[in-house]
Amino acid sequence: MNGLTLGAVYTLIALSFSLVMGVLSILNLAIGEVFMLGGYLGFALLAAHVPLAIALLGGMVSTAVVSIVIEKVAYQPLRDAPLITPMLSTLGCSIILQNLVTNLWGSDPLQLPSELFDRRIPLGPISIGLMQLVIIGVAVVLVALVAFLVKKTSAGRALRAVAENRDVARLLGVSPQRVTLLAFAISGALAGAGGVLVSLHYAAITPYVGVDIGLKAIAVMVIGGTTNVWGALLAGPLIGIAEVLTIAYGGSQARDLVVYGLMILILLLRPQGLLGGARSDVGQRV
Repeated sequence: MNGLTLGAVYTLIALSFSLVMGVLSILNLAIGEVFMLGGYLGFALLAAHVPLAIALLGGMVSTAVVSIVIEKVAYQPLRDAPLITPMLSTLGCSIILQNLVTNLWGSDPLQLPSELFDRRIPLGPISIGLMQLVIIGVAVVLVALVAFLVKKTSAGRALRAVAENRDVARLLGVSPQRVTLLAFAISGALAGAGGVLVSLHYAAITPYVGVDIGLKAIAVMVIGGTTNVWGALLAGPLIGIAEVLTIAYGGSQARDLVVYGLMILILLLRPQGLLGGARSDVGQRV
């Protein structure tokens, strides 16, 4: 259950990376810190005894707005530059966000009230935390909503059209600028939801949590397939369970070795990811 819970968070952040990667073919390196900011905003609302649903929604809306600002400031002016330029620009945004949170809340971990995590559900010889079920359930619902949006709506068709060929999509009446803004907004909302959920999982949060989890979410994205929604849904729990079992039986020192070793193995054997389709250049773009 610990592995599935952690994997659910990884899945949301990997989807956040995948949306921008699919449309723009770049990594938005600010997503890790957007995720961290969502965790702090959700933490502040939960500490004020706001209902979980409102805290989750507040974190998602706030980080969606922040992502839109990042798109306007860090990507839009540089959209015709080489791909490395907007990536470095988003890296600058991530450093700014991390320093902003450190100055507002400090660098020490913040603890959530323990009463939020006391309730457990007995299941035979074991008991499962109610908050674990909430985290997994929220992640599944959000993944399903993203899949529905991408596959069944006009906005999703526009996203897929721009991802396939930006110039042809423009000729067909699709606005690449609006689609890019939409991708950033949804990406930010997913990252914010992941931040709120990870603060629930650990009952604490620090300004540096986005670095570690963001890198592991990139590994999840690569393993599942860089632009594949269902690939992230498969790879997230896989990495979460592998990490938890490694800590339990091999020690915490080996967990990163297993996660990134698996990523390198996938890149060598199947660069497009487990469910990435037949395109062999996807892994190379990452």
